[in-house]
Amino acid sequence: MSHPFFERHQALLEQATQALASRGYWSAFTEMPSPRVYGETANDEGKAAFDARLEKPFALTQPATVGQVGKEVSPYGFNLGVSYPKADLDQLFAVIESATPAWRKAGPQAWVGVSLEILQRLNQRSFEIAYSVMHTTGQAFMMAFQAGSPHAQDRGLEAVAYAWEEMRRIPATALWEKPQGKNEPLKMEKRYRVVPRGVGLVIGCCTFPTWNGYPGLFASLATGNAVVVKPHPGAILPLAITVQIAREVLQEAGFDPNIVTLVAHEQGDDTAATLATRPEVRLIDFTGSTANGDWLERNAHQAQVYTEKAGVNQIVIDSTDDFKGMARNIAFSLTLYSGQMCTAPQNIYIPQDGIDTPEGRVSFDAVVQAIGDSIVKLTGDAAKAVEITGAIQNTAVLDRIEAARAIGEVVVDSRALEHPQFPGARVRTPLLAKVPAGEEQKVMQEFFGPISFGVATRDTAHSLALAGKTVRQHGALTLSVYSSNPQIIEQAREVAEDSGVALSINLTGGVFVNQSAAFSDFHGTGANPAANASLTDSAFVASRFRVVQSRAHV
Repeated sequence: MSHPFFERHQALLEQATQALASRGYWSAFTEMPSPRVYGETANDEGKAAFDARLEKPFALTQPATVGQVGKEVSPYGFNLGVSYPKADLDQLFAVIESATPAWRKAGPQAWVGVSLEILQRLNQRSFEIAYSVMHTTGQAFMMAFQAGSPHAQDRGLEAVAYAWEEMRRIPATALWEKPQGKNEPLKMEKRYRVVPRGVGLVIGCCTFPTWNGYPGLFASLATGNAVVVKPHPGAILPLAITVQIAREVLQEAGFDPNIVTLVAHEQGDDTAATLATRPEVRLIDFTGSTANGDWLERNAHQAQVYTEKAGVNQIVIDSTDDFKGMARNIAFSLTLYSGQMCTAPQNIYIPQDGIDTPEGRVSFDAVVQAIGDSIVKLTGDAAKAVEITGAIQNTAVLDRIEAARAIGEVVVDSRALEHPQFPGARVRTPLLAKVPAGEEQKVMQEFFGPISFGVATRDTAHSLALAGKTVRQHGALTLSVYSSNPQIIEQAREVAEDSGVALSINLTGGVFVNQSAAFSDFHGTGANPAANASLTDSAFVASRFRVVQSRAHV
């Protein structure tokens, strides 16, 4: 049946589904924090709303609450002091079970309409969410706004649009008529009902809680499933706000708000494993470490598990028509959010005999040094640099930087920067080291954070072979190639297609390998060990529902 929220947002949904087919640039939500778009006072109001949440319990009335949890610390140097309802899981799932029947019966238009209304209200709260992302993940404000709010909302909308496309392929009824020669034909009326799988569990990450969390949340909700949101203990607030808004919309739409619930927990306990193996949980969306992702895939047998895990992202440099542009582009990719992105490059393969450029042959050492010099230039002014680097979310990254110094010859060392607004912020510039030919095995693992290596190879053929082997064995979300030779570019395409990784070619301008655009780029392929799913495609949504039919003679 139709629903007022579906009718309200039907035009937006049609635009989104058209964008899925065209794959060109399209965004439903403005990525710039423009006063003209969001309102003259939106930034101040969002900051005030964030500040008002500090040092007090989060205002979420949720059944099955048996206490409070929460110890978030801003990477910018202060405690958030926010506490969240602690859920008794048995009681919570009993409440969810009671809420489910009416939601399941409401049907695709209601599910999709409610999802679209939630996304619109999230957009209206973009500044508040941006500050909550900034002070839980360490992203600089502009990234926190863009990636944490409109870009994340676009990814959620993309999942809803795919869900709608898959569900609307199923007709409500059909008349089946089979000819029987001289006899009367056999006639049956058939009815088809889209049935959700069960409870969806979203396991949030600490670096991109909304951008990585929204696709699974909205893919499950828009296909009629109840959703339990389990944030990372270090980044609860952005997803808690999301759950709060979702519950408000559900209640206004006439549904039990317990269709969407929050499970916050303390660092180091077994909440994630306990939730993931409950029989009620039939869908799991996870972003995080390879160890935890592999555990889910092996042990959560009752659920369809979608994982994004660690990988070794790589750049192959063969030659270039724009040496300075290449060095600047790579340096920015290494510096952006201090390498704390699942798409950030790590290993840069360069022939030991150097590369061809319009200025002549450039040696291996000079290529690495040029990238290093660009990093130094980007990070020379601390006040400007912190708006690119952000802050370090997890202190384990600092230990990783220290260990990486011993792996190769340091070209540019990581250093601490003083943040002009937040004196206690954990800010580090990128470390770039050289690894000689034959020692590439030292860097065939993910060094998450502002850590990268210029790796000498025998030649470009060796670089491409090494890249493909690494993707197949260790996984990757991105691969980048620089070459002025069309044959090399075609070889790189073949390597990317054979190993199952997204390829970027000759990026020298304002697009960076780290970036992934909703409605155009498929984030992850599901074809290598770094991820078993793609954000977002039909496969990401189609298994979240089933079709049950009934038939009768007429």
